[in-house]
Amino acid sequence: MAVTGPAEKTGTQDEWRRRILADPGLVLDDSELMRALVLTSERAMGGNVVDLRGMAMERLESRLDRLEETHRAVIAAAYENLASTNQIHRALLALLDAEKFETFVLRLGSEVAEILRVDTLQLVLESADGQGGGLGPLDAVLRIKPPGYVESYMSAGRPAPARPIVLRQGVPPSSGPYGEEGADLRSEALMRLDLGKGRLPGMLAMGAEDPHRFKPGQGTDLIAFFTGVFERVLRRWLA
Repeated sequence: MAVTGPAEKTGTQDEWRRRILADPGLVLDDSELMRALVLTSERAMGGNVVDLRGMAMERLESRLDRLEETHRAVIAAAYENLASTNQIHRALLALLDAEKFETFVLRLGSEVAEILRVDTLQLVLESADGQGGGLGPLDAVLRIKPPGYVESYMSAGRPAPARPIVLRQGVPPSSGPYGEEGADLRSEALMRLDLGKGRLPGMLAMGAEDPHRFKPGQGTDLIAFFTGVFERVLRRWLA
């Protein structure tokens, strides 16, 4: 039976000492080990001595933790923004590939809505007679409304003019552009469309059952880019 004696313990201690002297990072990079050493030092000094170095280390550790949390949040936001940018690009490419106006409109309610992860996507166009329906398959995506509807719906009936892009939560009113699907929606994104001189405005309406999918305060840069490209393509079809 092997017996561990003082000589063997001394040899082990010497070996650890040589390793630490050769690479101090073994201790310095280990936060738990450093904390144990500081606590041992504080106990050795007694309770009547204020260890300013220990207090400074605690503050530095706290700052480092906050910096790491901020770093993780920034990285997560960057990845989310990149993913959203890719979604917008894919949706626009799907629309640009359309060879007919009917295909262009129908893709809004199917492929584009799926790419953008919304439950419904409607295109609203104002018409002087305000008569909708009778458009065949397009009735599922295209809504024809009377003049002034876009401004009124986007501003929620308030006298102030609506912004070009409106994000809001809540149940859309029955007068919304979603039809029967509107009953299940809890948030929406509304984008005013400038269809050119001499034409009434239009609107893109995205609805989601998730109440947090769209809400005031969210960034609208990517939605604005999508709207700008979409309205330019739509002008060509209407021409």
